[in-house]
Amino acid sequence: MNKKKDIVPKLRFPGFEENWKIESLSKVYDLKITNSFSRDKLNYKDGKVKNIHYGDIHTKFSTLFNITREDVPYINKDISIEKIDKANFCQEGDIVIADASEDIDDIGKSIEIVNINKEKVLAGLHTFLARRIDSNPVIGYGGYLFKSNAIREQIKREAQGAKVLGISKGRISNIKLCYPNSPKEQQKIANCLSSLDEVITTETEKLELLQDHKKGLLQQLFPQEGETQPKYRFPEFKNDGDWEIDTFSKFIKLYRGSSPRPINQFLTKDQDGVNWIKIGDTKKAKGFKISEVEEKITVLGSKKSRKVKKGELILANSMSYGATYELELEGCIYDGWFVLREFEDSYDRGFLIQLLNSNYLQNQYKQLAAGGIVQNISSEIVYATLLPIFSKKEQQKIAVCLSTVDKLIAAQTQKIEQLQDHKKGLLQQLFPSLNELAV
Repeated sequence: MNKKKDIVPKLRFPGFEENWKIESLSKVYDLKITNSFSRDKLNYKDGKVKNIHYGDIHTKFSTLFNITREDVPYINKDISIEKIDKANFCQEGDIVIADASEDIDDIGKSIEIVNINKEKVLAGLHTFLARRIDSNPVIGYGGYLFKSNAIREQIKREAQGAKVLGISKGRISNIKLCYPNSPKEQQKIANCLSSLDEVITTETEKLELLQDHKKGLLQQLFPQEGETQPKYRFPEFKNDGDWEIDTFSKFIKLYRGSSPRPINQFLTKDQDGVNWIKIGDTKKAKGFKISEVEEKITVLGSKKSRKVKKGELILANSMSYGATYELELEGCIYDGWFVLREFEDSYDRGFLIQLLNSNYLQNQYKQLAAGGIVQNISSEIVYATLLPIFSKKEQQKIAVCLSTVDKLIAAQTQKIEQLQDHKKGLLQQLFPSLNELAV
């Protein structure tokens, strides 16, 4: 006779040795009826009943949903909810699952309601409301269970659709859930992960304070529209007079990138290939510095493109237009970029990147590009923007001040990323893997 396979996680708290249970979702949770109220039927001002919208599950709600800490919209007062059964109102311990997403990694994203504060709340458009059939699992465990790799992978397998992915009630009811028999072990797991979430939240708030501080400095250290001096100047420059204001074209030259065509014939995975720098590479940029790329092109392709050197500044003219980045590698740029050159006589490089990414410039881009069907900026628009010019010593002082804050922001961002990686590792260790569930 074959011995029954043990179902246990890799990492376990001392004192717990019993095998874990595996059951289908339908044996643990009962799916309640949700509403289909769209955003235009919700408001953040007043009402008697709040509504959990699937979009907020994707973007802002915490894994363990405490309504006193979340900004939840009300259902408009003119919307009738009289026919909604009381059993379909949210309760503590309920899991609210988003059943639709354009991204496979977000399909089935969920929250667990741990504190409803005696308020009336409904689960809304594109959600499942899963209620525990009995007191198992304990409140707080389910939220993290649904974040575990084994559950997430099952949900992604069951998702269907082309542009928008969805998962049906029948399909999600069949996914396998795993949990320890001991409520104490469940609570240990929940406490461990929720404590880490609290630390991440605290560190994220610190990051937001630093980012707000940077925004405040930018407002103080650059002149407002129509003015020729900033609100704050360092003491040694207070008597230096007004800053000169002139057009971008007077101080900086733009050179547009270019693409070898058809591009697919020039892409390569060769290590000797040339870095192919695209707007998409900014997703991994830190502090407006690009240090890695996703693709490379052949040497022949590079001869048909615009070569750029390490340390040069490039400005996006499409998509997230106006953003300027410093290169920490050499390569080639396509026509979604301008490279900035011949500015050294007028500007300190460190100051210039701060200036170009400030609201002082970004607001000008928006005003000059307003009315266009395609969200991009031409060289004519960039050249028409107004820039302040003043001594390099004052520029360098401003650059040092702002870059110091940037370093604090970068260090805090890295700290949060490390905590998130630690949490990811714990989620892998504290729950059995998909293979162990044999599904």
